[in-house]
Amino acid sequence: MSDKAFGAAGDTCVIESFMTGPEASCLAFCDGKTAVLMPAAQDHKRALDNDEGLNTGGMGAYAPAPCVTPEMHKEIEAMCIKTVEKMAERGTPYVGVLYAGMMLTPNGPSMLEYNCRFGDPETQVVLPLLETDLYEVMTACCDGKLDSIDVRFKENVSAATVVCAAKGYPESYPKGMAIQGLDQATSVDNVKVYHAGTTLDDENITRCSGGRVLAVTGMGSNLTEALAASYKAVKQITFEDSNGDSLMHYRTDIAKGAIRKKLRIGVLGSTRGTALLPVMEAIADGSLHAEIVAVVSNRSQALILEKGKSLGVTVTTQFVSAKGLTKDQYDAECTSVLVGAGAEYILLVGYMRILSKQFCDYWAGRCINVHPSLLPKHAGGMDLEVHQAVIDAKETESGCTIHEVTEEVDGGPVIIQKVVKVDENDTAESLKSKVQALEGLAFIEAIQKKCKTTVSYADAGVSIDAGNSLVEMIKPACKATRRPGCDADLGGFGGLFDLAAAGYKSEDTVIIGATDGVGTKLRVAHMTKKHESVGIDLVAMCVNDLIVAGGEPLFFLDYFATGKLDVNEAAAVVRGIAEGCVQAGCGLIGGETAEMPSMYAPGDYDLAGFSVGAVHKDKVLPQNVSAGDVLLGLPSSGVHSNGFSLVRKLIEKANLDYESACPWDKNAGTVGDSLLTPTKIYVKCCLPLLKKDMLNGLSHITGGGLLENLPRSLPSNVKAEITGHPPLPAVFSWMKQISGLDDYEMLRTFNNGVGMVLIVKSDVVDEAKALLRESGEDVVYELGVLTERQGDEEQVEMKCSLA
Repeated sequence: MSDKAFGAAGDTCVIESFMTGPEASCLAFCDGKTAVLMPAAQDHKRALDNDEGLNTGGMGAYAPAPCVTPEMHKEIEAMCIKTVEKMAERGTPYVGVLYAGMMLTPNGPSMLEYNCRFGDPETQVVLPLLETDLYEVMTACCDGKLDSIDVRFKENVSAATVVCAAKGYPESYPKGMAIQGLDQATSVDNVKVYHAGTTLDDENITRCSGGRVLAVTGMGSNLTEALAASYKAVKQITFEDSNGDSLMHYRTDIAKGAIRKKLRIGVLGSTRGTALLPVMEAIADGSLHAEIVAVVSNRSQALILEKGKSLGVTVTTQFVSAKGLTKDQYDAECTSVLVGAGAEYILLVGYMRILSKQFCDYWAGRCINVHPSLLPKHAGGMDLEVHQAVIDAKETESGCTIHEVTEEVDGGPVIIQKVVKVDENDTAESLKSKVQALEGLAFIEAIQKKCKTTVSYADAGVSIDAGNSLVEMIKPACKATRRPGCDADLGGFGGLFDLAAAGYKSEDTVIIGATDGVGTKLRVAHMTKKHESVGIDLVAMCVNDLIVAGGEPLFFLDYFATGKLDVNEAAAVVRGIAEGCVQAGCGLIGGETAEMPSMYAPGDYDLAGFSVGAVHKDKVLPQNVSAGDVLLGLPSSGVHSNGFSLVRKLIEKANLDYESACPWDKNAGTVGDSLLTPTKIYVKCCLPLLKKDMLNGLSHITGGGLLENLPRSLPSNVKAEITGHPPLPAVFSWMKQISGLDDYEMLRTFNNGVGMVLIVKSDVVDEAKALLRESGEDVVYELGVLTERQGDEEQVEMKCSLA
């Protein structure tokens, strides 16, 4: 500068302070003489979640801001008052709203800037908290009589605003989109929708005309409730262009940091405060989601005050003298200091005073003490006398107890107890040392429990992030199931299907629905940790039922429920579902993943599937089934998905597990590998016959076997005579042998090698077989024929045995 290297620009040097800490917006009413501070607010400037993206005019706000303690509020208000007073002294009195941008630094609140205006979107959360009439306040400001009215704000009420912006804001963004859902949004309880960038067209339609379009403010008894109301309303709103596409953007994490704010701890102590050290260390290393905001002592030289001072100037560290005060007065003074510092939870650390009823009532459920014994033993005792009493009583155990503070000394509910062994050679001093070492740890556990009393979805065992990761992971598999009528996109509230695009006219089409699960076969998947095949099973159990009615499967939806979402495990299941949909020729257009910790044990999940198909009205099966029709059978791929409760029992009976070598098929690998062979999907082999009107009926052989399922496709005047049942596949022969079941019980429990039965006229048998072979079915069984049924004869008559 002395060398004029910067020319005239170097004549003035501005030195700025580097400051760190959260920011707060503090608005004050001013009448030219004094100021009244409104509740502090915090806003979100960045366009995207997690405070990423470009700066904006504000994407949301909330108030009161929890980071501004009552003591800080007083300090900031004093700054505003002093500013107004100094301006008046200079002959430039300021009347209006003073907007103080504050940074809450480690050294206390610091002024960043003043603005002479209300703030947006802070105003939308501050003014709803005003209890005094706004006109009365403004009139008082204009008349210079602000100190003559009581400017009140609602207690125990919070407000949160979410800004709805045009997609692309703050860069180039579209305009003119129709705003849908305003009536529904404004009808949500405790919600107000503020318009900013909107216009009303000639047809009375509200349209977007700016970047930040709407500010949706919710109110509640706490910030969580306020946010819930606001977001509930926001989800009713869309900005739609002429193509029906949504062009609205909003942040989903407004006030996320405030809701997850640290627990504010106040400390009362009379001694060294040794038990406070582990708490301070846990806070420092981040293992305890809390902060110490005040350390108060009744002794001016208590070393615990030094511990408070070591935490920095933002921590209120104060000796409160009891001289001349009653117990109630003294405790009220301590409460005033603690509340002013923003304390929410009080620790008594070596506090040598009996607390008043007034104090205990005010801090009920929010004040804890450590006692150097296993309460209720030795209640009322203190320090070394307690440890000596333990030794005198020849107790083998002692420890410490963290309990809630009540008017009954040492009589509050126990929260945590830590135990130590009492040795024969222990003295009161040595026992004290052992117990004292546990007190800090006990405090930490008690604070952690308190921090968990307000829980998030994640604390309850539900991971939203894991759910989102799963959706992204399975999208490629779902895309592979595209077919005419659907694009298999995920992420919407519902899946869409276009019947016309699939070749069906609504006036002559019947919609068919089917739902099913995989049953206890899932247990085998759980035990072997092999999950993809059960997804195929799920699809098969549904679409095979659709084809039986003559319908073409169009789309599929799944329901995956678990105690704790394992993304990789769930993705494997969905990949299997997608593969099943490819085999069936239907689109996977949606699903639901439910994480329910209280419903399912860790590692468990359940599946349900829902499939919809279509068939022309005059082609619904069964139809024209009569005596003389021929029964053709298609092989199963194994046990499929029925009878697994018995299968698992037989595995146990044979002293096998799912990792054992497969006893019925040496080439199958393990028992689990064989049993997890997926259910065969018969859609693509049966569709050609359906399209040529060659099928009169179909029967999917599931639970209940041939004896229970085939009659469901037969009219009451015919019966099936089974003369050509194929030999039992090895897995069923083994199960028949181990179980001791006779043919009848086998036939009403398992598929026994036949998964689908086709009912055709005798003159098309050869053509049907040829079409089946063209579809890849190399083996087709001629099971038997239909005959006239007499009276109440069984509808399935076995004229051959299971070999």
